[in-house]
Amino acid sequence: MKERKLSEKEIIQLCERDENHFYDNKAFEIKGDKIQKIAVAFANADGGEFIIGIKDKKEEKNALNRWQGIQDIESFNFVFQNLTQLSPTIPHSYEFLKDNSDKYALRITIEKSESVHKTANNTVYIRKSAQSLPIRDPLQIQALSYSKGESSYEDTLVNSATAEDIFESEEINNFLSDYSPQSDPIDFTVNQNLVDRKTYEPRTAGILLFSQNPTPLLPKRCGIKINRYETSEEIPERTHLKKQYSIEGCLNEQIKQASDIITNIMESVQIMGTKGLEKVKYPPETIWEILVNAVIHRDYSISDDIQVLVFNNRIEIKSPGKLPGYVTIENILDARFSRNSKLVRVLNKYKNPANKDMGEGLNTAFQKMEEFRLEPPKIFEDGNYIKVVISHTSLASPEERVMEYLEINEQIKNRQAREISGVKSENVMKRHFYDLRDKGLIEPVMSKTGKKVVAWKKKN
Repeated sequence: MKERKLSEKEIIQLCERDENHFYDNKAFEIKGDKIQKIAVAFANADGGEFIIGIKDKKEEKNALNRWQGIQDIESFNFVFQNLTQLSPTIPHSYEFLKDNSDKYALRITIEKSESVHKTANNTVYIRKSAQSLPIRDPLQIQALSYSKGESSYEDTLVNSATAEDIFESEEINNFLSDYSPQSDPIDFTVNQNLVDRKTYEPRTAGILLFSQNPTPLLPKRCGIKINRYETSEEIPERTHLKKQYSIEGCLNEQIKQASDIITNIMESVQIMGTKGLEKVKYPPETIWEILVNAVIHRDYSISDDIQVLVFNNRIEIKSPGKLPGYVTIENILDARFSRNSKLVRVLNKYKNPANKDMGEGLNTAFQKMEEFRLEPPKIFEDGNYIKVVISHTSLASPEERVMEYLEINEQIKNRQAREISGVKSENVMKRHFYDLRDKGLIEPVMSKTGKKVVAWKKKN
């Protein structure tokens, strides 16, 4: 049994804490169905914690008086009884919080779950902001299941397609010509469950993998859009958009075509480096692995394409769907969870599989960026999407980049220093200049009036 002794100050801080997407508190008199409601809502969302033994702010204005403090730990047994009634079991941990008079409140921590959970009365809840809201629409519950990876849209039957869209495609014949043991299209797709075993209706996975053109059959769910913006600005303007590409076809070809287009675009991009204008170079393995990851792990139930934005100083790849199951931004390099297991498995059967290093693709992407002495990719949850940003930002410190530039160039301006170092703020860059000045490495270049610093140069 875990216990933690709290000071009066810590108790006041807890009692003053606002309820939000990840936190709730309830009075000891809470009913069992309310406990289940909060636990289910957190598990179905992003996890969170709630404390039993703190009154609501509406009930008690004074923060310290909100703390109830229960003498007998066994009085909290009803909490655990209600949690054990949930199926599937909700991953959780608990801790008793003790005040100076040895009275307790109970903190329950709920983990994000890979399953869709219901209360004992079969109601699904999800946490949004500071509320635990019910979901009753079957379509919304199914969407939650897809989002969490409990079920996959790749298994759905495509009523607008026929088995011939797979059996007679050029792609499956090319694939099977290299496949061992030898198989025909019908045997292979049935054995891999890419078509229904009884009706031969094609599944979404089969159409994505082997239809020559899945787009008419799965509109807005299976393409890659590439936009080239001729700028380094965080928020580009319409005038910065120079070219657009739409990639369609079976997934294996999409990955190859998109990778080739991105590579060709990057060959023409130049940015300011320590030696002047330089060609932008990224490790090709990084672009490939992140692109493959976006294709095979996206949520195909969401009606949108994968978006690739190519800027002068970075590449952004935006994939529909939240992180599935127990995967988080923090554990994504170590977690192993496949939302689309059929796509992952069959793509790996190609002679030269796109996902050759199964489970290690993202790790390879990060490793190669380090070998190129570039900052690691950044991964964000952006609403209902996952965004990966591959920046052309050196691992060298801004001071090192400035001194490297001044080895070749006579002087450097603030704008140039920001371009070569990746520092976005003019004032932050000034502080780097001042640090170098204080170390006796550089000195200012003054304006003609002598009142303004216009650049910096190496100190003689």
